[in-house]
Amino acid sequence: MQSWSDTAVPTVPGSGPALRLYDTADRQVRPVTPGRTATMYVCGITPYDATHLGHAATYLTFDLVNRIWRDGGHEVHYVQNVTDVDDPLFERAERDGIDWRELGSREIDLFREDMRELRVIPPRHYVGAIESVQEVVELVDKLLACGAAYVVDDPDHPDIYFRHDATEQFGYESGYDRATMERFFAERGGDPQRPGKRDPIDPLLWRAVRPGEPSWPAPFGEGRPGWHIECAAIALNRIGTEFDVQGGGSDLIYPHHEYSSAHAEALVKGRRFARHYVHAGLIGLDGEKMSKSRGNLVFVSKLRRSGTDPAAIRLGLFAGHYRQDREWSDTVLAEALSRLDRWRTATALTSGPAAEDTVARLRQHLADDLDTPKALAAVDSWAQQAVNYGGSDTAAPGLVRDAVDALLGIRL
Repeated sequence: MQSWSDTAVPTVPGSGPALRLYDTADRQVRPVTPGRTATMYVCGITPYDATHLGHAATYLTFDLVNRIWRDGGHEVHYVQNVTDVDDPLFERAERDGIDWRELGSREIDLFREDMRELRVIPPRHYVGAIESVQEVVELVDKLLACGAAYVVDDPDHPDIYFRHDATEQFGYESGYDRATMERFFAERGGDPQRPGKRDPIDPLLWRAVRPGEPSWPAPFGEGRPGWHIECAAIALNRIGTEFDVQGGGSDLIYPHHEYSSAHAEALVKGRRFARHYVHAGLIGLDGEKMSKSRGNLVFVSKLRRSGTDPAAIRLGLFAGHYRQDREWSDTVLAEALSRLDRWRTATALTSGPAAEDTVARLRQHLADDLDTPKALAAVDSWAQQAVNYGGSDTAAPGLVRDAVDALLGIRL
């Protein structure tokens, strides 16, 4: 699948400290230790609606990781999927009287456009579930062969499920107890009441063919992939196990990331799927989580069409720490627009106060678990001094402009 077009990233003199990120599995902030090439897998959209600010907050979080690695001299092998075959897509297409393939294609195009306008660096591999079906088939076959998967006793619908206890370390990524797992499994796409399963929280690997649903051939019977196995197969075949960062929103901690990890680890014993599991907080509106079910979504494309500068969207979402659940509001946007105007005014000056310390602090705060509030404050301080008191360093405005572009993805 075609990714979106690349965005230019300036080179900034010097370097900053190594990146440290909070690892969900270890419950602490610790160093990320990539080799020359840093590797990252971020779970993509299910394309049945437009990109909302909750999506944007997640992808902007991992865009920061990408930029910090690049600023530190690393190449970045970034992989993202698209779940372009799944129940929500079929349900929305039926509701709207449109073919599910057409709906998916339309929303993927809009997502690419939103990411490009937000200046998110594109992944090296942007992979749809449909194009990875054969990879899923091969992985399910291996899981059946090693006893980590089983076929339910249902001659009409012989679905295949994963034994959640197939790995000794199952549950390490989320750290949730059984009751919490059962609750989230039921709320987030699981099927605990499915007859024939060995355990209510065993996840679906392969859904046997049903009338009116798309399906693909497989040695164990025609059907289509489950959700979690898709990401396991795509990641394994492009960056392997023990890659540096698996990312997504905090609502993916369980079941999605727990199971995609377990699927891979059932075959590669004793090795973690990812070295870091990193999760972005959720975005709310009027005191509630932003979600399709609540009908309270703020769409990136609608903001753009209304004339909102995408740089202000970035700044508004960076005003809070990425791990915090936080609110979007007209006030957040107004403050972001005001900040963007101040920064542009300051960097348009022909000279200003020396900026090397500001760039160093910007790098330091971002390397410290992506502390964007402190990073923005560092630039605020320089901009205020430049506008109010001026300075004699003719290179300073350009240095700040390049650093804000390279590290925060904001073009001034």
